This record gives sequence, structure tokens and C-alpha cells, in this order.
Amino acid sequence: MILVGRVSGVRADLVPDDLWERVAPLLPPAPERRRHHPGRLRVPDRIALAGVLYVLRTGVAWRDVTAETVGCSGVTAWRRLRDWTEAGVWPRLHAALLTELRRADLLDLDDCAVDGSHVRAPKGGITSAHRPSIGPAPAPSTT
Repeated sequence: MILVGRVSGVRADLVPDDLWERVAPLLPPAPERRRHHPGRLRVPDRIALAGVLYVLRTGVAWRDVTAETVGCSGVTAWRRLRDWTEAGVWPRLHAALLTELRRADLLDLDDCAVDGSHVRAPKGGITSAHRPSIGPAPAPSTT
């Protein structure tokens, strides 16, 4: 893979400035560090986003992402993705991008597809009445 350039330690081909400007305001603030035993410094959000996008673009396993590749480990990127998902970042980003496309009159819904594969169905969703089996009747018992 060819490096296009680095922006403060981030691969510029993974997180361009225009993408970062859209995503950054939607991310939750970083938690405060403890005074006693503060632990390691937190990886910047932009570097973690680069790790997430690297996995999405290449299909590599999270555990196989090295810090030399994107600036953080795959596990760190995965944890940040989990935190951002729980904070509702992705639906807000989706809504913001749709709004931006509508304002620019670039959203064309003439050719679109609706997919419900990502919609949750708690407790199995709505089910219809019991469907009788159309297979052959079971064999009579011989005992």
C-alpha cells in the first residue's frame, strides 16, 4: 500500500480533511484522565478513525492491524468504533450527510433500494399465525 501523505500522524488517504471536518463534531468528548495512575495517553480520535476505515477498506482482521500501519492497534480502533456506535455517531453522520446532499440538490432517490437487514427485530419481531407443515405426515408409531 502506498502512503499518500501524513496529516499529524494520520494517513491522509484514510481520513481526508473534509471527512474529518464532518465527523469530528459528532464524536463524544474524550473521558477525563484520572489524576492517580492516569494510564497511557489516549489515541487521538482521527487516528482511531483511520484504523476503522483501514479495516473497512482492506477487510483485514482487527487483530492484524499494526500501529505502524495507521497509528494505533486494531483493538484500539475497534474499541473506539464500539464506543462511537453506542454513542449514536453513525446515524447522526448519516443524517448530516443526507442533509448536505439535499441542500446541494445532489440526492437523487429515483433509483434506490431499501434494505432492512440492519433493523433490529426485538423478540423476533412481528410474526404471523402458525403455519401448518406441508411435509408428509409422520409415520405411525410401531411401539
